[in-house]
Amino acid sequence: MLVIAVLLVVAAVWVWWTYPRVGNLLFALIATVEARRARLKEVLVSIQRMTLATYQGGPVSSPPLLLIHGFSADKGVWFGFARHFTADYRVVIPDLAGHGKNRFEHGADYSIAAQAQRLIELLDACRIDAVHVVGSSMGGYVATWLAAHHPERVVSLALIGPVGVLLPQPNEVEELVNQGDNPFLIHSRAQFDRFFSMTMASAPWIPEVLLAAEAQAYIERRDALAEIFSDFSGSPRLEPWLKDVQVPTLLLWGREDRMAPIASAQTWTHGIAHARLECMDGVGHLPMVEQTAQTVARYREFLNAQA
Repeated sequence: MLVIAVLLVVAAVWVWWTYPRVGNLLFALIATVEARRARLKEVLVSIQRMTLATYQGGPVSSPPLLLIHGFSADKGVWFGFARHFTADYRVVIPDLAGHGKNRFEHGADYSIAAQAQRLIELLDACRIDAVHVVGSSMGGYVATWLAAHHPERVVSLALIGPVGVLLPQPNEVEELVNQGDNPFLIHSRAQFDRFFSMTMASAPWIPEVLLAAEAQAYIERRDALAEIFSDFSGSPRLEPWLKDVQVPTLLLWGREDRMAPIASAQTWTHGIAHARLECMDGVGHLPMVEQTAQTVARYREFLNAQA
């Protein structure tokens, strides 16, 4: 009986210890499959002071398309979206510094201006003069900074639930941060589940083993994410520069977005007077994940209008 009890305890410990690691292996396998489906290859690009991990695909001679993920995410968030563009665009999807496969370095400067400068260096390294840019959440902050401060490098701008302006009223995330309970800085699985529920209104089904792995990754990255969040959230707000965005601009928003409330859209449309605002019902902060086909269709229509 004692032997059985010991074996059960050992089995329980083994499952607890390996479960997130199994999820990590599955994540890696899924990423490989999805990258192949999207006709993307992993490419390491050396820029000043660091190397950026990227996915790249599509004909080199085609119009370039730069996809920028949000805070705490990585380039894999664009798989489903990107595979609809690699046939006729040169698609470049970087992990921002401190994210994804890029090593976090304490004190490396993760402000919006610094992240934007790294992307300019990435474009230079890839010999890309000007690019269509799509940014999600914090990626929209970086994308807008590029369009305002480096207008010669941006052909068009698409912003998906962007952050970077003062909110007309505190939203759920801001209120939690002000209370000292930043939902991105996770200590437990319960906190991860709360955070995950805030990201999407209609999330695709994700196996429990993958959620466990992702929760563990957030817990392990907590200190790094805290520094990155401090740098990016302390960056200057965009209001003074929105008028400098002169390229065609699409604002795409989920009506159920809990991270970047749709109420802030009025600040963007006031600052970028020519911007085209489109809202998606029943969608949260990540339309390209929640409703990929609809997001692709709306962005395609935007691109075609420029032809």
